[in-house]
Amino acid sequence: MHPVLKQAFEIEMDKAKTLYKESKYTECFSHLERAHILGQRFVYPHTVNHWWMLKVGIRKKDNREILGQLVRLAVAGIGSLLGRVPIGNTGGSNIGIMKVLPIEGDLKVLFDRAGEVK
Repeated sequence: MHPVLKQAFEIEMDKAKTLYKESKYTECFSHLERAHILGQRFVYPHTVNHWWMLKVGIRKKDNREILGQLVRLAVAGIGSLLGRVPIGNTGGSNIGIMKVLPIEGDLKVLFDRAGEVK
């Protein structure tokens, strides 16, 4: 993982974990989505990210999110390992599991700086 993307991923995950501890689950999930875009091509970050999304789904008692994250946990690492991830996908159950989305704004700038324009 390029250092620029790794640092940004870790920042987003740290923000998400802080918000999770404060029971601010909607805001937490927003940072998890950003982290997902940054880390989905790498097995460990991708899998950890979906674990945290599952935790938020459980706390919110959101059955759709729980089921969606269980499925994603089962395939996330394998997808990253095989290079079969939908770039730009935010990782939540509100988005199709293989839907490609544009990377925009500050995240696009990070990918550009990392030389990984998508």
